[in-house]
Amino acid sequence: MLYRPFCKQFLYLDSIMTHRQGRFPNIFPKANNELENYVMCLSDLASEKPFMTLVTNVIPDLHLVGAGANAQCFPFYTYAENGTNRRENITDWALAHFQAEYGPDVRKWDIFHYIYAMLHHPQYRERYAENLKRDLPHFPLLHRKEALLDCVRIGRQLMDIHLNYEQAKEYQLKWIENHDVPFSWRVEKMRLMPDRTAVIVNDSLTLSGIPQECFQYLLGNRSALEWVIDQYQVSEDKRSNIVSDPNNLDDEEYIVRLVGRVITVSVETVRLVNELAQAVKMEDWMSETRKVN
Repeated sequence: MLYRPFCKQFLYLDSIMTHRQGRFPNIFPKANNELENYVMCLSDLASEKPFMTLVTNVIPDLHLVGAGANAQCFPFYTYAENGTNRRENITDWALAHFQAEYGPDVRKWDIFHYIYAMLHHPQYRERYAENLKRDLPHFPLLHRKEALLDCVRIGRQLMDIHLNYEQAKEYQLKWIENHDVPFSWRVEKMRLMPDRTAVIVNDSLTLSGIPQECFQYLLGNRSALEWVIDQYQVSEDKRSNIVSDPNNLDDEEYIVRLVGRVITVSVETVRLVNELAQAVKMEDWMSETRKVN
């Protein structure tokens, strides 16, 4: 499951162990459905935190960006609980509207990517900030086909890097090793330096040269990098004495590599969002009142 942004945990999904499964038996009924189904997670209407959206292909936690902010989920597909009878959540009615406006080449996945792009659009978020606190998002029909195509292209790229963050190229950080202690990949609790230019992994390794633009990519009240630093630490439950240790003995480099990959994802997200803001302006949807719910 996606417990926090870019932080996965194992989930034992069973009706006895997990009594509030929501609609997920119809969204990810089988493991192989994770290969084809995408879910857009949004801040719910009572969120105490800034609006956010993140796509995933695994079950997300209800409090994806922490307490005070539940996540609402909108999948591309739903299924019967045995994994059969796959249905698309983009309706034929919506597709007909888009095809009437932009031509028969528009597909339902194009609409899904367009929505993901608009949910990241800075002017869309600013213009409808109050609406997003009390209503589900509504999406305009853009006046220019070129603007729609830009949204589809950028939305597809955003989805790709957010879904495949574990395969992203690592950002080129400066590795500062402390030769007074043996080198180790093990993480107990990482710390971000006060100027946010470096993260102390452990006593033997510090990663320096963090670009400041990566902190512009916020999910709730934290950047993606800060979520990783917060979640990947050893902790102990005081009542049960159960220790939670995120270090993977089969891949001891995973956490350190993840830091570089999430920085790349953050920087690329900021770049794509800026490109989107330049390519699609508010006037592309504001001069008329047409919209698709």
